[in-house]
Amino acid sequence: MNNQSRLKNIQIIERIEDNVFVTADKNILELILRNLISNGIKFTNQGGIIDISAFIRDKFVEVTVKDNGIGMSKEDLINIFRKDKYLSTEGTSNEKGSGLGLLLCKEFVEKQGGTIWVTSEEGQGSSFTFTIPIAM
Repeated sequence: MNNQSRLKNIQIIERIEDNVFVTADKNILELILRNLISNGIKFTNQGGIIDISAFIRDKFVEVTVKDNGIGMSKEDLINIFRKDKYLSTEGTSNEKGSGLGLLLCKEFVEKQGGTIWVTSEEGQGSSFTFTIPIAM
């Protein structure tokens, strides 16, 4: 994702708590993170910031990918994880997307035993958070 972020001069900040281990399929977890980070880059303007954090919360690790991009409308927030409504929006540099990535993220997070949610405000950015069970 570094090449994508460099093209738009977007800084990626990682704040990962020490000794964080999860029970998850590595490939699926990587796919979820790639999709959320890629979306953050897609919807963040030149010179923006993406903040990735992971902290232990009870029996889960809470992972957040937050950007200071264009954000979403209230209507888009309501429909973002709906299978019957594909939300395909052009990025800040006219990047294309299918609208299916977030649906896959939701499905994969839930198959790993976690949950996913989003907060967003138009013009302020979006914050996607998901949980994954900690390794026992």
